[in-house]
Amino acid sequence: METEALQAAAQVDFSMWGLFARATLTVKLVMLALILASFWSWSIIVQKIISYRAARREAARFDRAFWSGEPLDELFDEIGPDPRGRSQRVFAAGMSEWRRSHRDDGALIAGAQARIDRSMDVAIQKEAEDLQGGLGVLATVGSVSPFVGLFGTVFGIMNAFIEIAEQQNTNLAVVAPGIAEALLATGLGLLAAIPAVIFYNKLSADADRVIGGYEAFADEFSTILSRQLDG
Repeated sequence: METEALQAAAQVDFSMWGLFARATLTVKLVMLALILASFWSWSIIVQKIISYRAARREAARFDRAFWSGEPLDELFDEIGPDPRGRSQRVFAAGMSEWRRSHRDDGALIAGAQARIDRSMDVAIQKEAEDLQGGLGVLATVGSVSPFVGLFGTVFGIMNAFIEIAEQQNTNLAVVAPGIAEALLATGLGLLAAIPAVIFYNKLSADADRVIGGYEAFADEFSTILSRQLDG
């Protein structure tokens, strides 16, 4: 009897595609949702890694230009009021407000320092929102996917036991496929969640470092303009 059960179990396709094909509609939908969530997470991860590297390179290039000794007005004229670089946009926001704060006679309008700081803060906030966009998806996938996979497993095991009761047979050939199909949902849930959690933590730290660099630059730039105002 045991030999026949083992032979019957050996004939069952336990590949991932075979397990997916035999699963119930609900479990299939759960698996597809987890696979899509995993692909979505990886697309965000790759895009953010590329974006953060580009932001760091651009910040380094602009930092060298800013501290090269070139007059700030000339540097602003070179990059324009709407540059492509993130660091450049923070600088342009401050310089634009600096120029707007001058009257026709060359005197400064009162409250220029506060307006310049506020303009750069708004520019930094915009860059922060763009840099951190999509990280919430990673956090959601990382926290929800295991529970979605568990739901698929519970539903799959429930159907496996129903099938066992209907056939009134508990041999390996009947039990193993249903349990394996159910556990595949949990496996896919973990497969989607683990990279999402790891890269969410890493990318959040990377984004904070990039944004911190913008804030440090804004403080340094504000200090330079403050000296000119006091002078």
